[in-house]
Amino acid sequence: MFEGFEGGRMSAAFMSAGTSSFTEFLREVKPDLLPGQHLGSGGAVKAEHLTPDATTIVALTFPGGVLLAGDRRATQGNVIANRDMDKLFRTDEFSAVAIAGSAGIGIELAKLYQVELEHYEKLEGRSLSLEGKANKLAQMVRGNLGMAMQGFVVIPLLVGFDENTEQGRVFSYDAVGGRYEEHRYYSVGSGSVYAKGSIKKLYREDLDETTAIRVALEALYDAADDDSATGGPDLHRKIFPLVDVITEDGHRRISADEVARLATEVVEGRAADPDGPKARLG
Repeated sequence: MFEGFEGGRMSAAFMSAGTSSFTEFLREVKPDLLPGQHLGSGGAVKAEHLTPDATTIVALTFPGGVLLAGDRRATQGNVIANRDMDKLFRTDEFSAVAIAGSAGIGIELAKLYQVELEHYEKLEGRSLSLEGKANKLAQMVRGNLGMAMQGFVVIPLLVGFDENTEQGRVFSYDAVGGRYEEHRYYSVGSGSVYAKGSIKKLYREDLDETTAIRVALEALYDAADDDSATGGPDLHRKIFPLVDVITEDGHRRISADEVARLATEVVEGRAADPDGPKARLG
């Protein structure tokens, strides 16, 4: 019988008002369901032998919104474990999270975070503020510290539209749950240093949505060009990056056809100029 049921009835923990945090409730009632707990806690292990790693994610703001984009590759050591992984997760109407690092734990963390926000809204009758969402995710990342010390590190990237300020915002994290607000753009994952350099070259404060998507795709192309763990657009298999956009109208995923069109333009442009577009001066 499922733990938490006594004589066919739910235990007191299920019936009490308790906390509006689903993660805290789960830690009390069924802690083995928390992300990473099934991997155990003893002995030194090499993470790359147990779980694939999700790689490069980029985020950037534009007037009236924010976008999140990710390549599709997951690696396991020096092997490509997955070519078409989805690393982007809609967490509620006005926020989304992406993960880099240990893929299995990262996916569990992202899905638990989705439930966490839904649970809070149902109990409190309102949504968390974007600041509250960022702080809650920091607590959850901190809860994975034991696994991170064994090499199973998960680094999320949170983006959202702040209804109070009517602008997009980006939050980054470190392995111990440190939370940092980034301004204009950011990237995480193995190819992040190349992606950030690419965005820095192309970013402008007046980007429209389509141009912002194009900048993100250029950044992922540059990351794949120099980082073997990052997958670039694959025209033959028709595997392209995923892009989520959040504005005052809420979250939406850019259609596969639109991303394919823009990604094909990027690839064709690199055929003519392998180094890509240059920054404007003046």
